[in-house]
Amino acid sequence: MSLMKKVVVYHSLDALSGSHDAESGNADAASSVFLSLPWFRNLDETALEPHTRLRIYGIEPSAEQQHPCMALPMCHAPRHRLFAPRRLRPLANFYTSLFGPLTSRSEAPTDEVIGLLVHAITRDVPRWDTVSLTPLEVESPVFDKLLKAFRSAGMAVQSYFCFGNWYLDVNGRSYREYFDALPSRMRNTITRKSRQLEREGRIHIRIIANASEAEEGLSAYEQVHDVSWKTREPFPAFIPGLVRLCARHGWLRMGVAYIDGKPVAAQIWIVHQRIASIYKLAYDERFSQFSVGSILTARLMQHVIDTDRVSEVDFLNGDEPYKKDWMSHRRERWGIVAFNLRTFHGALAALRHLGARAIKNGIARSARAQSRIGQIRHTRLSRQFLD
Repeated sequence: MSLMKKVVVYHSLDALSGSHDAESGNADAASSVFLSLPWFRNLDETALEPHTRLRIYGIEPSAEQQHPCMALPMCHAPRHRLFAPRRLRPLANFYTSLFGPLTSRSEAPTDEVIGLLVHAITRDVPRWDTVSLTPLEVESPVFDKLLKAFRSAGMAVQSYFCFGNWYLDVNGRSYREYFDALPSRMRNTITRKSRQLEREGRIHIRIIANASEAEEGLSAYEQVHDVSWKTREPFPAFIPGLVRLCARHGWLRMGVAYIDGKPVAAQIWIVHQRIASIYKLAYDERFSQFSVGSILTARLMQHVIDTDRVSEVDFLNGDEPYKKDWMSHRRERWGIVAFNLRTFHGALAALRHLGARAIKNGIARSARAQSRIGQIRHTRLSRQFLD
């Protein structure tokens, strides 16, 4: 990373394809499926509000390499009023479980990288009034680096809780070892209901992991979703797009439970970098007495632990009580909002969210940051004069 020189702003994800597309293998090398180019492409193509504009801050290592080695995909809405606030936000929404820089697992963002990205954002013209980043991994060093970089740039910063995230540390166990450690009530229910349905020959479970069966699985999922308690998807093309991209990359693990030949439960799991993410669950409530949702979850859990040999199973967004029964640990996702104290709307938003004391401290930091920038420029000019 020592060769990095500048940040370039792009308005399309196509600018990243030379270094981050699936053909180069980097989709599989991404630290998370939610931080991969295919994920961002599907989100951009299927699940953004009309007129949303991308603004991607990419770091280029040298003049010879034309594609950024690391990028922060952001977006904004056009201003419909002349004096409306200018807000920069992540290329993320309610479908997103994790956000951060788009990079490979082996290229952890350094202080220098984060500083370059934040400097480019805070010095962008015209100036952003607020910058938000969410949901972030609060335990990651990147979180603290972002806070530090925005504060060093003179911005007032607020961090906030987004949601809890339950996950299972497999810790080398087999599925049987995992299952035996589950609460006895749940173990007994899954075992009893499964045996009853199997004895009567009424249940059939399919696990779909290849592209040739993805459309059939997607059709079954949509049938179940339409009769479940779930609300309609606000962006109907997003889930089909996600299923297809996961199938193409070999990440898809879709489970469908049939009773008497009818799909009654369906789940979409994603396996990437030895992490199984439980993304979507749905079941027909008319069959709830058979515990088909739990039976299907157990069967998928067996597949990802014993066949895929995952190291972690992630239940993603939310603190729903039932997740604690399946998982072993809990962590949190947080967000960051940075307020530009050099703009009217930014200062007003900071005052509303942080109060006068924080504004005063932020202005002092902003003045120090401006002073440092002035000193750097003066030093450069002096060197040029001496040369």
